[in-house]
Amino acid sequence: MTSTTSTGTPAGARPAAADVTVEHVSGRPLDLGLTLAPLRHGAGDPTSRRSPDGALWRTTLMRTGPVTQRFVPTGDRGVVVQHWGPGAREAADEVPRLLGEDDDDSAFTPPPQARDAARRTPGLRMCRSGRVLEALVPAVLEQKVQVVTAHRAWRWLVTRHGSPAPGPAPDGMRVVPSARGWAAVPTWDWHRAGVDPRRAATAVRCAQVAARLEDAGGLPGDEARARLEKVPGVGRWTSAEVAQRAFGDADAVSVGDFHLAGAVGWALTGERTDDEGMLRLLAPYAPHRHRVVRLLFLERRPQAPRRGPRLSIADYRSF
Repeated sequence: MTSTTSTGTPAGARPAAADVTVEHVSGRPLDLGLTLAPLRHGAGDPTSRRSPDGALWRTTLMRTGPVTQRFVPTGDRGVVVQHWGPGAREAADEVPRLLGEDDDDSAFTPPPQARDAARRTPGLRMCRSGRVLEALVPAVLEQKVQVVTAHRAWRWLVTRHGSPAPGPAPDGMRVVPSARGWAAVPTWDWHRAGVDPRRAATAVRCAQVAARLEDAGGLPGDEARARLEKVPGVGRWTSAEVAQRAFGDADAVSVGDFHLAGAVGWALTGERTDDEGMLRLLAPYAPHRHRVVRLLFLERRPQAPRRGPRLSIADYRSF
């Protein structure tokens, strides 16, 4: 794997010139879209765009400040990443980890039900954003509600309380609020976004201890998740969702998901199961259990039949 970097905007350069540009070439296949997909929260996510020219745009808030990134694939192993904003240098240094260069699947053997998906997607990596609060707030919003409701809340809150994306980002792109910004979101705006008081309070508590949570990325997986779960309202499901995105944890299983256990059981055995049954089925594939889940969904295995009526979507803004 190699990366080359150019820094600075020369005098007389076009306004769109990037502050930092990285050309990253991996030693193995890289599927940019699949690798970065978990960081996008719905089609209208203001922190993520795909432009008509095929480039992927992303904003993030680094320790050194906000940054806009533009990813352009070069073949099946390379990508050019342009950066704009105060956090450009820090984000550029993190490109290899973001794109899963630390994700080692060399000893992984997928279950028979996922082998076709594994063959079709050799460039699938577990991304590692390193941004804990940025993964934690949307995970909290997704607790025990339909995903469309959570994505709508995320879009509304980031658009209203985030900051404009640096550089020549597509229209409407925003950078997530800082920890202080999340903690200062007024009660009525959580309500207007459709977030109930329990989830709103959890998100605020996470923001209030964000500095300690961000440091969890340097801990072993179990310890990192345990630190997240010390925050009231953050349980096993939420910490797993964060570990998958912020830590690149290929083994973090989202226990407690309303549909996941049944879908995994159906895909692997043709029968529904519960969380404990799912963990037993996935145990032989540790430390790649989350990787198996991703491949099963990419394989589009037949879904377990629904039991009972479809849940209606609760709109907390009307309460």
